[in-house]
Amino acid sequence: MSSAYQVIARKWRPQTFDDVVGQDHVVRTLKNAIARNRIAHAYLFVGPRGTGKTSTARIFAKALNVTGGPKADFDVNDPIAQSIADGSCLDVIEIDGASNNGIEQVRELRDTVRYAPAQGKFKVYIIDEVHMLSNQAFNALLKTLEEPPAHVKFIFATTDVQKVLPTIISRCQRFDLKPIPSELIVQRLKKIAAAEKIKVSDAALASIARMADGGMRDAQSIFDQMISFCGTEVGEADVLDVYGLVAADKIAALAAALAAGDHRKLVEIVDDCDENGRDLYRLLVDVQGHVRDALLDSIAKGGHSSRLGTPMTTEQLTRLLDGLREGEAGVKHGLSEKINFEVALLKAVEASRARAIDSLIKEIATMADSLPADGSKKND
Repeated sequence: MSSAYQVIARKWRPQTFDDVVGQDHVVRTLKNAIARNRIAHAYLFVGPRGTGKTSTARIFAKALNVTGGPKADFDVNDPIAQSIADGSCLDVIEIDGASNNGIEQVRELRDTVRYAPAQGKFKVYIIDEVHMLSNQAFNALLKTLEEPPAHVKFIFATTDVQKVLPTIISRCQRFDLKPIPSELIVQRLKKIAAAEKIKVSDAALASIARMADGGMRDAQSIFDQMISFCGTEVGEADVLDVYGLVAADKIAALAAALAAGDHRKLVEIVDDCDENGRDLYRLLVDVQGHVRDALLDSIAKGGHSSRLGTPMTTEQLTRLLDGLREGEAGVKHGLSEKINFEVALLKAVEASRARAIDSLIKEIATMADSLPADGSKKND
């Protein structure tokens, strides 16, 4: 009988520190802590969804408990490592903070921490979405967290650290996991595609990475869906059609029309995207990315950039980007997405053409300083 199908996000979940993508600062610190025997009693992993918080927690739990551990470069085929990977290890307890957020669950945890580990050296409690715990649950956890038994380690993961009590944070070593750069997501997807014997274009992978917004799990889930839709060959047009994305060259054309103040071209592109069922809010976000790249280029080059096809100052690009940002809410939540999108673009163009009052005052002041002190005109 064939084994059950596993989605790509689970099948390709990182199993060792070397598999973790885009979080080198976290991996390096944890490896060094193990090598130097400076393992803290509590860790807090913070970051957006799909960036590797829970996966890194499990890998760390493996490193602590494998045969002959703690060791960072462990064998994935070690029996304890495999039992942690499949969720059957008695010493690694994963708790969902969203559904186990009451004081009763924390009291139960507090009662069980005193028991020695059954297989490995440590009992590791991984609490996901820890910000969902109630204040009473947090307070019940404080004493145990401050002075846990030597054989207990806590690893917390959260997407919303502002909701975690400062008294909890102060008792943990905090690691901030960053959104994963698109190029690293593309590299990982290429590796998966090769192993799964899927033919996929670079443009399609770039579109998937753009859609994922820095989340590896999201990228893998999108890729999985595209394989279901397309079979063994995935093209850019397929990704664009399924997710309502706009092709990169059209995004660049829209950004160029904004910079040039070409109202007719703007409306033409919007009409085409709307007729083809494209996600206009997503298009707005992508255009902002193009303008931001031009803004950074302008700053690097001393105040001017021609990246959008029209020479623009840093001030103009800042105003253009700010105008686009102000239109986000209307496009996302307004009654007419298309009209609000067009208005946002046109307002952004006008904003980029305006001059800031402070820069005008500065310019007039400079001109005034260049005049003779007595105010008389020079003779011809």
